[in-house]
Amino acid sequence: MTAQAQTPDPGLQPRVTVAQGTLVGRQVDGVDSFQAIPYAAPPVGALRWRPPAPAATWEDERDAGAPGAICIQPPANGDPGVGPLPMSEDCLNLNVWVPAEHPGTPLPVMVWIHGGGLNNGSGTARLYDGANLARRGVVLVTINYRLGRLGFFDHPALAAERAPGEDAANYGFMDVVAALEWVRDNAAAFGGDSTNVTVFGESAGGALVTRLMISPRARGLFHRAVVQSGLGRDQGTPLTELRPNGDPSMQERGVAFAAGQGLSNATAADLRAIPAERVLAPAPSFYGGDLLVKDGGLISEDVEAAFAAGREAPVPFVIGSNSAEFWWMKPTDISPYGAIDDAMTPDERTAFLAAYGGEEGYNAHVLSDLVFSEPARHLARLHAANGHPAYVYRFDVVSAAMPEPHAGATHASERQYVFDNLVASPWPTEEMDQRQATVMADYWTAFARTGNPNGGDRPAWPEVRADGDRLLEFTNDGPVAKPVPYADRLDLIEAYYRRTR
Repeated sequence: MTAQAQTPDPGLQPRVTVAQGTLVGRQVDGVDSFQAIPYAAPPVGALRWRPPAPAATWEDERDAGAPGAICIQPPANGDPGVGPLPMSEDCLNLNVWVPAEHPGTPLPVMVWIHGGGLNNGSGTARLYDGANLARRGVVLVTINYRLGRLGFFDHPALAAERAPGEDAANYGFMDVVAALEWVRDNAAAFGGDSTNVTVFGESAGGALVTRLMISPRARGLFHRAVVQSGLGRDQGTPLTELRPNGDPSMQERGVAFAAGQGLSNATAADLRAIPAERVLAPAPSFYGGDLLVKDGGLISEDVEAAFAAGREAPVPFVIGSNSAEFWWMKPTDISPYGAIDDAMTPDERTAFLAAYGGEEGYNAHVLSDLVFSEPARHLARLHAANGHPAYVYRFDVVSAAMPEPHAGATHASERQYVFDNLVASPWPTEEMDQRQATVMADYWTAFARTGNPNGGDRPAWPEVRADGDRLLEFTNDGPVAKPVPYADRLDLIEAYYRRTR
């Protein structure tokens, strides 16, 4: 099948030929960029809720000078991690930045997986422009993947038409795997090294990275991994079985959604005929466990269990969190964690309140520690105990102009520093911020090159030992290697998880 080529504009400069055909991109300030490259067929019509199919080829040169459509999602509400419209189900595209001039040796490849609760976000956001990382000598790739119920969904009618062994439910995750396969097959065309690929992602994107770490289908598609505020002890929704706590399976959730659309006896054709905008509402909850599924194929177990058994990818691993991730939320605001208060023994409750300095400190910080900080330390310890390099960070850079309470770095605030894209910061930044963005991007790209973030005159980032007692903290005064902060709190949380799971 041949897709219709777009008409190139006269100002196009760099050209590259990938498996599907020739792309014509743009060169700006020494960086070549190629945007809206299809890595899979449009998942529309009969391909909705199907594994990604191969992308079409094209005969003429294809204009790759402008962003492609973002995937169907609710309004952005000011999130800088969402790119420009249009929005479409035909959204399985990726973007590549590469230095216009680079040595003949292949460059390391970094593949960014955006966050947004698996409900929103895109690889086309200005925040994720890859030029400043590419200037450090890498090929930078950002991707789109299906979101919400279009990306994570199942129903008995869909199950009935699946071939034996066909992957189910985790269509957005399948897209990520397909994008990595495209990178494997086409990295060399951009001067990239397909044997040196780093996956990195934030929040839901980080959770997708942890699933890549445990998915047999993704093995060999990447060689380093970075998880930024990507959970770690979260438990996926079963495909067909009830959870022990009685929560419904993904298929039962699908039946309930269809019934809400007036389709109590839906066929697969009925489901695929639902307009995309109706699939959005009400938005499923990522943190409520409605989305990522233990499907028995791509993802057969929970992340913590796989790491504990030594079944994760044996690759260098960076994981970390921000110092005040969810400072505005209590455990009861996110359903899986609201049950923690009820399940605590009186002695545990007393110990937690003492460790957090009372009810106010507990409410402000325990959710961030439960969801991000302790799981990061725990997965890093397990990975190190399994004999693999692991590094932990804590991000505590707080801009003077940040409008939120200055008790620490809030969720997702590290993104503009990792990409060295302070121009896309939601708030004004200063010289201090640029210093921290420079050093953070340097660590990330050094890790992509060698699997070790250290080098140059940067402070040494300590590798995790099995006891996980040291990390690198990014502060307003620069990075500092130190013992894990608030280890007593994390020890209490670790003991709580050990008792209750």
